[in-house]
Amino acid sequence: QVQLVESGGGLVQAGGSLRLSCAASGIIFSINNMGWYRQAPGKQRELVATITSGGSFNYADSVKGRFTISRDNAKNTVYLQMNSLKPEDTAVYYCNAGISTGVGLMRNYWGQGTQVTVSS
Repeated sequence: QVQLVESGGGLVQAGGSLRLSCAASGIIFSINNMGWYRQAPGKQRELVATITSGGSFNYADSVKGRFTISRDNAKNTVYLQMNSLKPEDTAVYYCNAGISTGVGLMRNYWGQGTQVTVSS
């Protein structure tokens, strides 16, 4: 019954910016790590960025310095601020979160994805 919904994807020119949001809803006991992954056509899904409940983060080398992940625990929401976008950033971006629906009932949840297209 937990659901992750992404928003903020779209079409942007190279060098532009975009902010993705992912909100978790449903019966939630707690949320651990949250993150963003992406999958380009013909390529495997790859990690973009992750953030822990305490605010620690890590980024893929390809986006470090350009993307920023953050979260609002009160809103059960994770964000991905994407700056200096490049055509190679074009992909479907998926939100992921480790969510507990009760003590000892934690699992990963995935959003349906949001398309990000960067034109040259």
